[in-house]
Amino acid sequence: MKKSVIISGPPAIGKTTIAKGLAKEFGMKYLSGGDILKELASEQGFHSDGDDWWDKPDGMKFLAQRQKDPTFDKKVDEKLKKLFTQGGLVITSYTLPWLVDDGIKIWLAGSQLNSADRMKSRDKLTENDALKIVQKRYDENKILYKKLYNFNFGEDLSVFDKVINTDGLNAQQVLDIAKTTIRELL
Repeated sequence: MKKSVIISGPPAIGKTTIAKGLAKEFGMKYLSGGDILKELASEQGFHSDGDDWWDKPDGMKFLAQRQKDPTFDKKVDEKLKKLFTQGGLVITSYTLPWLVDDGIKIWLAGSQLNSADRMKSRDKLTENDALKIVQKRYDENKILYKKLYNFNFGEDLSVFDKVINTDGLNAQQVLDIAKTTIRELL
């Protein structure tokens, strides 16, 4: 059985792009923790369509709701933990690296300006708007995960097998580093 791989990092750092590339390269299935959370949001009456939903007012409203009620995040994390143990998955998740012991864990690091640049072109925002959203999502997630699980999101990287600084690299360069890491650890 192949180990599962977890890609984590701050908002808009390129987790989905890298995870999908790794899944294709190694014949694994891609799974997004964010997509599972969006399914729960839909069940609550949110219209969670589109990759940029998290960055819109409705997505921010759901983030605020999650801070008041940790049920959503706990459900997603329990589901991800079960799927993770099956092996053969590439999962994007903010929390899973701190919640499981096995697998291969990669953190994509980078400046908030780097993330804002990705978001700006992906979501067609101004740089200033993208930077505000990146900062807010990062800060809110950090508070949420400290409260839920008592880990320091983005600070305690000791659980990761590899940290890749994405600043100054294009997606293919980051993917190549991640592929090398996976080949060494699978």
